[in-house]
Amino acid sequence: MADQKINGALYRSMVIEGALAIAEKKEQANELNVFPVPDGDTGTNMSLTIQTAAAELKKCEPATVGEAAKITASALLRGARGNSGVITSLLFRGFSKALEGKKEADASDIVAALQKGVEGAYKAVMKPTEGTILTVARVASEEAAACGKEDVAELWDVVMTAGQKALEDTPNLLPVLKKAGVVDAGGQGI
Repeated sequence: MADQKINGALYRSMVIEGALAIAEKKEQANELNVFPVPDGDTGTNMSLTIQTAAAELKKCEPATVGEAAKITASALLRGARGNSGVITSLLFRGFSKALEGKKEADASDIVAALQKGVEGAYKAVMKPTEGTILTVARVASEEAAACGKEDVAELWDVVMTAGQKALEDTPNLLPVLKKAGVVDAGGQGI
């Protein structure tokens, strides 16, 4: 199914379902939260952030993937909470820029969107720290770019597997995580 594409309705559904998944697991992420400060709110912040996009998308039926991505990015920017929420909004802003004007997105469009999101997030963070949500997103993006998959579902499997592997490696990159015996909370959320 190399011709599979993500349209506005599917993108909308993905964000809404993602918001539900984060809401279900927010306490798990809160319990992991030790960096940059152990305030136990990363899961809550990411959930509140993505809920703003889900709420906006529930009000409409985006005609194109570009429109759905723009609505999502705009809502995330307005609703960003905490470091993890801001970084999530930056990732989606890059995604939106890469999908601008597109009716549908194929695997190569998704790879470009992932790369644009990671690039924007790294540039916007004053002192990017490896072993965080940034690392998880970057590694997943790099693996997506390198895999050569043309099927969107197969590509997404690569993204998820690479992201999980990067998440599991976060304690090796950030000593505070290793000391606490946890993975990065923002990385878990993403």
